[in-house]
Amino acid sequence: MSQDKKQKEKIKKSEEEWKEELSPESYCILREGGTEEPFENKYYNHKEEGTYYCAGCGNPLFSSKAKYNSRCGWPSFFEPVSEDNISTRKDTSHNMIRTEVLCSICSGHLGHVFEDGPKPTGLRYCINSASLDFKEEK
Repeated sequence: MSQDKKQKEKIKKSEEEWKEELSPESYCILREGGTEEPFENKYYNHKEEGTYYCAGCGNPLFSSKAKYNSRCGWPSFFEPVSEDNISTRKDTSHNMIRTEVLCSICSGHLGHVFEDGPKPTGLRYCINSASLDFKEEK
């Protein structure tokens, strides 16, 4: 099977398997839809060049070239690496209507997307650091 084909397959694991593989904070966010503290998270002020991957499955999600400071307290991006690498769904939790962003491979909760971002997309992907791993560009 080709690498491209493997990359598109969904990952399904038991909650016990996820708990063994993820840190408690990453598990809370990716598997339970939690949110980390604003401004005090790993990638909010991160300025290295490279790619941000899903901490649950390694799916490439966002390039540092699409990262910007939205001053919202979480890492923000104006576009994903590929629309195929994320999925979205309506989120009505906390008495709000928002669009939740999920990893398309492991269905992990990443954050939310809003329509108040910069050009060229006008989008702000507000993503939890604990749902991401970063690999520096070499």
